[in-house]
Amino acid sequence: MCTVVIRVPESAADPIRILAVRDEDPARPWNPLGRWWPEEPDVLGVQDRLAGGAWLAASGGRLSVLLNRAGAPDLPAEEITSRGGIVLDSVLGRPVAEDPRTMGFNLVRVAGGAAELLSWDGRELRRTAMPPGTHMIAHEDLDDALTPRIVAWRGEFSSASTEGDAATWWHPWLTVLEQSAKLPPEDDRAIIRDNRAHGYPTLSLLACVASVGTDASDVRYAQLAAPGAWSPLDFA
Repeated sequence: MCTVVIRVPESAADPIRILAVRDEDPARPWNPLGRWWPEEPDVLGVQDRLAGGAWLAASGGRLSVLLNRAGAPDLPAEEITSRGGIVLDSVLGRPVAEDPRTMGFNLVRVAGGAAELLSWDGRELRRTAMPPGTHMIAHEDLDDALTPRIVAWRGEFSSASTEGDAATWWHPWLTVLEQSAKLPPEDDRAIIRDNRAHGYPTLSLLACVASVGTDASDVRYAQLAAPGAWSPLDFA
């Protein structure tokens, strides 16, 4: 039940800005932002150590981040593959299969100065282009009006400027994120979350901010001091 905030500018010459908060089972090991794939040395990402794929990855002017979504393909369990490989394929410019052999997902893809959402529910892969503006994605559709955290905070993120320089542009968004964390992490409007109350073993663990141009990406990483609990984030 991760959360992504993305701002698509009017001009493709301006960078796309992203804030991504990862929710995962704290017992599932991961590697922080780094170059973990020797066969693809240009890929920078947060690696899932169990399956070897990525939650978020970037290469040049491409960035992709994966959010879980309900749904499963009609396949035996042993034939269902990890979703993390789709992130790597995406940032390497490889096409996503029309019938992924994975559980459901939302895949945010940025490339060529444009952004889109690929949504897989186990039956159909849908593509949604993101128009200029500020959008939020969680476990349902783009800017979903039935997702409480999107209803509560999309307007606040939309109102916050991201016009700062490369080292500060995310500060207004971080202020909104800190404001949202005044809610209890079990509250369904919260972005820094403890999802166990909703039947999932996941808690918010870390966040990334990214500025993605047509030829290059600047991605930064910060980890919460304790799962599901707000602490100041120092993106580096």
